[in-house]
Amino acid sequence: MAVLTEVSDEQAGALCRLYGLGELDALTGIPQGIENTNYKLMAGGKRYILTLFEGRTDLSELPYFLTLMNEVAEAGLPAPRPLEQAEGGMLTEVAGKPAAILSFLRGKDIPAPTPEDAHGAGAFLARLHQVTANTSLHRPNSMGVASWQVMAKRLSGRLDHFAGGLEAEVSDVLSELTVSKPSGLPRGAIHADYFPDNLLWSDGAISGVIDFYFACTDDLAYDLAVAMNAYTPEDRPDEGQGDALLEGYETVRPLTKAEKAALPAFLTGSALRFFLSRATDLVFPPQGALYQGKDPLPWLELMRKRREKMGAAT
Repeated sequence: MAVLTEVSDEQAGALCRLYGLGELDALTGIPQGIENTNYKLMAGGKRYILTLFEGRTDLSELPYFLTLMNEVAEAGLPAPRPLEQAEGGMLTEVAGKPAAILSFLRGKDIPAPTPEDAHGAGAFLARLHQVTANTSLHRPNSMGVASWQVMAKRLSGRLDHFAGGLEAEVSDVLSELTVSKPSGLPRGAIHADYFPDNLLWSDGAISGVIDFYFACTDDLAYDLAVAMNAYTPEDRPDEGQGDALLEGYETVRPLTKAEKAALPAFLTGSALRFFLSRATDLVFPPQGALYQGKDPLPWLELMRKRREKMGAAT
């Protein structure tokens, strides 16, 4: 989330009228993030989030993301609810960019979650999966194994700058993951980016899950693996947050035997995914984005640890 496109008070006021929100009270840019432009919008004494979708977002997929958020909110979980215009429709255009207004969720993320926090995050993810497992919505995973192969190919000749022999290592891991890819597991709409900064907390409880813009249809256990890796601190990987998240998840939705068998491969693959995406953004910075590169090497080390357990499980 970042302010990549300026929105004037006049434009915001016109939006407020379009959505029937009353008069504009205030408009404040949200500087964090890199993907889209976000503002806190206050109108009629109420708070909202105005999001402008920038170039990295596939505009044809916006209805999927917004409809999924609405389904989750309708099911009673704290997710942003896209507002509809007075004459219908969730999307509009501001400053030449597609835009939507979302309900405001109170709370803040926990930058350094404890194992107890991770346990609660895992239980909440399982509740989310119970809601999304039966949705009729469908979107292929644009960050699945095929995309990892594309990123690895794009980084060809550069991976060894991160670590000696890495190009061959990544090729080997991709081959292993392709061979061991499980099938027939429970599937549904997954969040696919369940990091601590996408979960809001208030008074010790989860008050919101945000940023559904990587959501897609895939194995629920893969989403769990993404979350377990995301909650593993880069500087303190042995504190147990990933295991605590798994324990919390299974208090709500116990894994099947097949899902448990697939988890080591999913953990290895999701760690590789985030190493490759971080490495790609360092070598090929997103055009027009206020991007500060993140170190991909902790994800490489995590991938290696996960791979050891994947080998032990086979």
